[in-house]
Amino acid sequence: MAALAWLLIPVFAVVGAAIWGSWASRNKTIGDVAELAGYARFRDAMERSHSGTESEMAPATPASPVRSSHVSG
Repeated sequence: MAALAWLLIPVFAVVGAAIWGSWASRNKTIGDVAELAGYARFRDAMERSHSGTESEMAPATPASPVRSSHVSG
């Protein structure tokens, strides 16, 4: 019976290694593809929302340079 117990230890180790190996080699690019597709949709939506609005957003007077009161030193 003790010999059987010693044989079960490597069997469990092999099964655990097989499970871990299949999990470690899974296809991880599915999440990346979905994330990139979401970013492409976001970019398209931002381009659509800004099309034709440049003339509406233009200031009536020329912009003056921004001056900061903070002096570094």
